[in-house]
Amino acid sequence: MSRIVHCILLKKDAEGLDYAPYPGDLGKRIYDNVSKEAWQQWVAHQTMLINEYRLTPIEPEARKFIETEMEKFFFGEGSAKPKEYVPNA
Repeated sequence: MSRIVHCILLKKDAEGLDYAPYPGDLGKRIYDNVSKEAWQQWVAHQTMLINEYRLTPIEPEARKFIETEMEKFFFGEGSAKPKEYVPNA
């Protein structure tokens, strides 16, 4: 049986994640408030950020940036795309 959460991003009840996708308090907040569908939206957005900013996720500065953007994406004003970003046609 799947878990149902009221997704903070989609503003509706939806299937919840199977486990906390990130360590610590942020991971718990995401597990409790984010649906699988919204998490997949974040994964796509995160991939775009990594590619556009040419981040190396193992570097501490890059990890902090990604964590900050994740917090904004789900619980803040949203994570903006880079000004230069042009989606693939």
